[in-house]
Amino acid sequence: MMTDVMEQSGSPTRRESEQPVPNGTEPTVSAPEAVDNAVPVEARTGTEEPAAAARIVQIRERIDEIDNAMIALWQERAALSQEVGATRMASGGTRLVLSRERKILERFRVALGADGTQLALLLLRAGRGPL
Repeated sequence: MMTDVMEQSGSPTRRESEQPVPNGTEPTVSAPEAVDNAVPVEARTGTEEPAAAARIVQIRERIDEIDNAMIALWQERAALSQEVGATRMASGGTRLVLSRERKILERFRVALGADGTQLALLLLRAGRGPL
């Protein structure tokens, strides 16, 4: 089973399936599809019905696309937030602007409910670190 492990800093560590490449290029990661094709369709989708299995595979492909976009956006947001904090502190400002954090928490709470608040707290932490 291939799993990602996150370091405490939030940076992904090497996947079990990644192999170091001696010439210094990026490691290769085995394609999930190649691994999945070795597993019977019922085990992958939870159904033997071909049309339902095909639809599940199609939906999961879109979910994976969304997940990849969310990861990229998370990383971009964290980097921008860190830059804001560094710029503010370098100019003699405070480490945090609590009124800004409250607005972000409220925006996520209104849009997503209690889970939105938790998501916003994680986003804030990724950008500024723990309090």
